[in-house]
Amino acid sequence: MCEFTAKSGDLSVRFTPVPTAQQGIAGHHILAARRGADYQREIALTGRYGALIVRGRADGYDPERQVLEEFKTHRGDLSRMPANQRGLHWAQLKIYGALLCVERSLTELDLALVYFDIKSEEETALAEHYTAAELQSHFEDHCRRFLDWAMCEMAHRARRDEFLVALTFPHEALRAGQRQMAEAVYRAAVGGRALMAQAPTGIGKTIGTLFPLLKAAPKQKLDKVFFLVAKTSGRMLALDAVRQLAPAQLAPAQSECDAGAEVPLRTLEPPLRTLEMVAKESACEYPGRACEAASCPLARGFYDRLASARAQALESAMLDREGVRRVALEHQVCPYYLTQELARWCDVLVGDYNYFFDTSAILHALTAQNQWRVGLLVDEAHNLLTRARDMYSATLDPAGLEAAHTGAPAAIKAQLRDVQRAWRAIHGVQIEDYAVHAEIPVAFIAALQRATTLIADDMAVDPATVNEPLLRFYFDAIHFCRTAEEFGSHSLFDVTQAGADSTMCIRNVNPGPFLSARFGACVTSTLFSATLAPQAYYRQLLGLPDNTEWINVDSPFHERQLHVRVEPRISTRYRDRPDSVAPIVELMAQQYRAEPGNYLAFFSSFDYLQAVLRVFGARHPDIMTWEQVRGMAGADRNAFLARFTTHSRGIGFAVLGGAFAEGIDLPGERLIGAFIATLGLPQVNDVNAEIERRLETLFGSGYEYTYLYPGLQKVIQAAGRVIRTTSDRGTVFLIDDRYMGAQVRALLPEWWRVQCN
Repeated sequence: MCEFTAKSGDLSVRFTPVPTAQQGIAGHHILAARRGADYQREIALTGRYGALIVRGRADGYDPERQVLEEFKTHRGDLSRMPANQRGLHWAQLKIYGALLCVERSLTELDLALVYFDIKSEEETALAEHYTAAELQSHFEDHCRRFLDWAMCEMAHRARRDEFLVALTFPHEALRAGQRQMAEAVYRAAVGGRALMAQAPTGIGKTIGTLFPLLKAAPKQKLDKVFFLVAKTSGRMLALDAVRQLAPAQLAPAQSECDAGAEVPLRTLEPPLRTLEMVAKESACEYPGRACEAASCPLARGFYDRLASARAQALESAMLDREGVRRVALEHQVCPYYLTQELARWCDVLVGDYNYFFDTSAILHALTAQNQWRVGLLVDEAHNLLTRARDMYSATLDPAGLEAAHTGAPAAIKAQLRDVQRAWRAIHGVQIEDYAVHAEIPVAFIAALQRATTLIADDMAVDPATVNEPLLRFYFDAIHFCRTAEEFGSHSLFDVTQAGADSTMCIRNVNPGPFLSARFGACVTSTLFSATLAPQAYYRQLLGLPDNTEWINVDSPFHERQLHVRVEPRISTRYRDRPDSVAPIVELMAQQYRAEPGNYLAFFSSFDYLQAVLRVFGARHPDIMTWEQVRGMAGADRNAFLARFTTHSRGIGFAVLGGAFAEGIDLPGERLIGAFIATLGLPQVNDVNAEIERRLETLFGSGYEYTYLYPGLQKVIQAAGRVIRTTSDRGTVFLIDDRYMGAQVRALLPEWWRVQCN
């Protein structure tokens, strides 16, 4: 309540170290132990204001001195604490004071904010005296403001649920596969279960999952629906689906008008608030400036203007990036942090996977803090496996340590040298260039923790003294230490040596143990993709419950639409690639001349792509070609796709698993075929060999889980670019003799008609 009603002043999010939760708990124990025998600890308090019940737990009360205390831990100079943070602490303590006065019939009370420095273990007490009447007035003021807002939110919730009960599908009917999928999503939501849905492109998965989950929301008393995506294009599709399901409408502005007069119209917003979550870098109006009053004008007085900005924003149902930005700039507040605030009050939240699955994900934190009942939709869920592995991995490289050492204060330099010595000790006992170690050396983690503590203490005294390389190393080291605390059979600790240097990595192999808690926080979860098989592979590695439902949605496409041809006379294995170039070139040219149009050609690497492109250009200069290059910027990617028109002819060369192998839409004549000159298997190297061994130990399917399933998933995604609608026609060439194998053929979509050239 106080977080909502008592925050004022400037926004300040410049990084300064704060105690961890464990340090905070330890600090509270130390302070409580210093109090007398009659001191009362952890006092549960409850009060009421109208329909509002207020509960809290005060840290301690000294009945002899009649002092109520609230403990707060901190690091460094207390005077650097922002005034609005201390004001929030006082507001909280005064609420506790009001509740205590009522409960114990007190007429007056001393309140003390006790700040405890976790490094020096010194406490600073700020005391004030209040009458019970003053505290009651404070209590009622904050309750009244919160209750006014809460009543509005309750009314919104009632209107929202009524709207969702009456919600109808925006088109004449659901398509066959779309209906099958929607029914499964609804059953899973009502039953409070998880669902995996493999559904082909073109059936309308986005609206086919959102509609049934929203319909189930009132019955399941869902507070929020999270629609999580891997790419920006997925966000746009989700927002468009909500616009179709809950469109704004025009209505007369007044019920009575003069005869013959033109009736003015006003926009009626649906009672369903949808928020687009956007990365800070994309939302920032002043890139490069610190998020504090001295640097950014949108941080000055942020909390003083937040209430009016929030109220105006929530008058709109569709709060996409531009909508939030417009309101934010009108009220001169930061768009990114306004979005963070609006997340608490919106019904449908659309954003990247990291907002819920990352180690510091805001939506997961808010779900736990507010005990929200959440329905989760995960779009293109095959991408979550790789993304989650990255989230729960950590890397330290010697260049980062060296950059941090340069320009660091003397005391920190000395500790960083200790880190270097512990690092070299690991390096010294390793003979191979790459090796996996059974444990993370305790001495190294201890040295790293001491370094982060010193850096934190230095920043607590004066944040300006810490340079950018040192701060970057600090964050990397903190993440490495936290990841080390969770180290287990789900991860590898490996060291890669290059000369005198070595890179250390805690490499997550199985993110399931981490993700399972996230799915457990949801009432229902639906993961969907065109490539979500085999079922056990994704269920196990994503940490889904054993009773997760599975549905393989019937395809709306038929085998006459797509000719899938295997070319078994060509091997694309690494050793055979030089000999494969000329046959691939002639196969592509032969198909193009037989059926001119737009094609995509996919290869396993940029080097392989370039080798084929050079020969193709030399032998067939009359056929237009264009290529994907390393590190393509957004504008260049758009230009690549713009070459595919209904009137163009040519072949686009791309890398399998890259930007053009999934998530792009080129219907009709814009794309009539694809050549896939690879099986898509990940590279055979030391790292993947270790991952294969670990997955074999965990699941008994090391080769399949490491190579075969990830490779075929990329192939099917790439081939899926060709047929996008029920009227499309096209051809896909699978170039490699291994496509003839029974195990590989069994993983291809059932509706494909596969022929051998």
